[in-house]
Amino acid sequence: MPNAIAYLMLAIWPAVCLVLFRNLRVERAIIWSILGGYLLLPPLAEFNLPLVPALDKVSIPNISVLAILLFATAHRVRLVPESWLARILVLLLVLCAVPTVLTNREPILFEVLRDADPILFLVDALPGQSVRDIGSVLIAQTLTVVPFLIARQFLSSETGLRELLVALVAGALFYSVPSFFEIMVSPQTNILVYGFFQHSFEQTMRAGGFRPIVFLPHGLWLAIFVCTALIASAALTRLAPAIDRWKLVLVTVFMLVFLLLCKSAASIAYGLVLLPVVLFFPRRWMIYLATAMAIVAVTYPMLRNFGVIPTDEIVAEVQQLNPARAESLEYRFNNEAQLLERAAEKPAFGWSGWGRSLVRDSETGEIMTIPDGRWIIVFGTFGWLGYLAEFGLLALPLLLLTWRMLRDRKAAVSPYIGAVSLVLGVTMTDMLLNATLTPFIWLVAGAILGHVERLSPRPVRTRKYAFSADPVIGAPRKLSQRTLL
Repeated sequence: MPNAIAYLMLAIWPAVCLVLFRNLRVERAIIWSILGGYLLLPPLAEFNLPLVPALDKVSIPNISVLAILLFATAHRVRLVPESWLARILVLLLVLCAVPTVLTNREPILFEVLRDADPILFLVDALPGQSVRDIGSVLIAQTLTVVPFLIARQFLSSETGLRELLVALVAGALFYSVPSFFEIMVSPQTNILVYGFFQHSFEQTMRAGGFRPIVFLPHGLWLAIFVCTALIASAALTRLAPAIDRWKLVLVTVFMLVFLLLCKSAASIAYGLVLLPVVLFFPRRWMIYLATAMAIVAVTYPMLRNFGVIPTDEIVAEVQQLNPARAESLEYRFNNEAQLLERAAEKPAFGWSGWGRSLVRDSETGEIMTIPDGRWIIVFGTFGWLGYLAEFGLLALPLLLLTWRMLRDRKAAVSPYIGAVSLVLGVTMTDMLLNATLTPFIWLVAGAILGHVERLSPRPVRTRKYAFSADPVIGAPRKLSQRTLL
């Protein structure tokens, strides 16, 4: 159970965000309010209030940033995207809550027939959704997309894109201290600070040692974060002045070692493949590769749903290389198959929340499956409508950027856009295996969409916001050239 410090941290985070906005440029304040909350606030701890979604390490920073921008700064916040397709997907992502709740008003009962008696005994039940739940789910969906909409306006400039990469590197460097402690001793940081352990301790043991978790939901979350920090570090190394490049080379080597020590096979593979891409490939190729990864992430669940993916053959191939990985992969595929069968009962709008989409024992209500990938969680919860809205909205910035690059090979894109695109692309790929979608990734996706809008030949209203704020909130000025690295 979380201790008092956990709830105190959640309660004071809005004040922390306000301090950040008073002392940093608006780009940095937005990024560190959201990324800092993700890295530092306690997992699982939350404030549960009636008729509103849980207030936790995701929703509290999102609410805080939006409220500060609306009511405590002089910036005129414009959340509506220029792209009509983006507008539609945002609306679908938010409003999919309505049909999902309305089609899940019946309770799910778990009953048992005892002693050959024709009378059924009620063992347990999952409650149905009511009309009053619509408001809560609508708010939760809206808060999910808030970082995307804010980043589209405030982080789409070259300065904003660079700040995203710098924040990844700085955050990973900070996180390396408790992570190395956990690698050497065992994952204890969350216990020491917040009084509880957030996951299964067995899953932190790998290769005769431990993989770190710190304040994140799982070690896999930390591993993909370090992988994206490695991409960011490599990009900053490539673009740094020659006289300072050696410092960033050391940081990049450190990030690679850090990633290896996280002991996550998928994230390590991503990092080893993408590191030379970021260091040596043209920016255009990075964008194309990121878009290809996003397309795979969007289409794989569709193909999986239709039974096109040859899962048995894939497991057999992996078995020849690594039997342990093959066993884990087969377990994931089996879970997916059962969850897809469950989701097929309500394919359009899903089963809604409270674990209704999980496969359970018909008599005891015991959970029989564990959803791993973000796609299967979204598909089971909100059906095809929610899945297409969320994954479509994440992939859309990359698709529009690629379309723009193909139409105009001389488009004046930022030198940082390739690496930022790969951060989004690799995370979408990882979402096929894990539920590693975070508010920071929504920031990345929104920043890419905003950058595409800046490339548009027609006047774009958000261009007037290519400035930051002085330490005194509400005093706009031109962007400074100062950087963190």
